[in-house]
Amino acid sequence: MERIPFTAATESGELSGWVSGEGPRVLAIHGGPGMSYDYLDDAVAELATRYRVATFQQRGLGPSTEQGEFTIAEAVADIAAVLVGLGWDTAYLVGHSWGGHLVFHAAASIPDRLAGVLSVDPLGAVGDGGMQAFEAEMLARVPEAARDRARELDEKETAGEATPEEQLEAFTLFWGSYFADPLTAPPMPRVEFCQPAGEGLWADLTARLPELASSLASIRVRFGVLVGELSPMPPSAGTETAGLIPGAWSHVEPGAGHFVWYEAPGCLLAAMDRLVVDDT
Repeated sequence: MERIPFTAATESGELSGWVSGEGPRVLAIHGGPGMSYDYLDDAVAELATRYRVATFQQRGLGPSTEQGEFTIAEAVADIAAVLVGLGWDTAYLVGHSWGGHLVFHAAASIPDRLAGVLSVDPLGAVGDGGMQAFEAEMLARVPEAARDRARELDEKETAGEATPEEQLEAFTLFWGSYFADPLTAPPMPRVEFCQPAGEGLWADLTARLPELASSLASIRVRFGVLVGELSPMPPSAGTETAGLIPGAWSHVEPGAGHFVWYEAPGCLLAAMDRLVVDDT
C-alpha cells in the first residue's frame, strides 16, 4: 500500500501523517488519547481499497508536534487544520475509540467541513460515556495471575503517576482485553504514549460530557456508529449516543471486539460504504 506523507500547519506546530488509496476522501482519527497512531494502519488499509484515506499522528508524539494545550477545542481545530493541509474542502471523518468520541465534537463544531461521520466503538456521550463499565470489563478480562499488577498500573496511570515504561507495561497486560477472545488476540502493535496529552484530553472530555450530550441534537451531518458486540466498551455507549443524533444509524457487529476490523474483516468498509451511499 503506497503511503504519501503530508504535513499540516497549525498555530503551534505541524501535524504529520500519510495518505493512501483512491476514491471519496476520508480522514481517519486514531484512539488514545495521547497514543501513537500506528495501530490504525490495518483499518486504514481496509478503507483504502475504495477510498482516499488520510491519517495523522495527533499532537503530543512525533512525527507531529509534541507541544499543545491538549484540549478538545484544540483537537477539533487540528482536524480542520489537517483538512486545510490536505487541500480538502470537505471529507468523511472516521474515528475509533477516543477518536470515535472526538468526532462527535467535530460533527457539532465544524459541520461544514464534513461530508459525513463514522464513529467506531467510541466512548459515548451519554452519562459517563460507558467508561466505568469499560474499565471494569477490561480488568475482568486480564488473566487472574496478572490482574493485581494490571490494577496497580491502572491506578497509577489514573493518578498521573505512571512512567512511560509503566504505561507500556499496562497496555501490554490489557491488550488481550480489547478482543472478544483475549486468548486469540493478535500480536500487540508498536505503541508510544504522551502522558500530558492523555491527562489533558481525558480531563477535558470528562468535563465536557454534559455539554457534548446536549449538542447531539444539533448535529446535522450524516452520521453512523459501528460497535463491536463483544467489545469491552459497552455497545450501548455508541448506540445510545447515535440515538440522540437526528437521522443517525448504528450497527452492532456480531462477534467483534473493540478493534472491529480484526475480528470482523470488512465490517468497517461496509459501514463506510453505508455512510457514503446514504449521502448519494
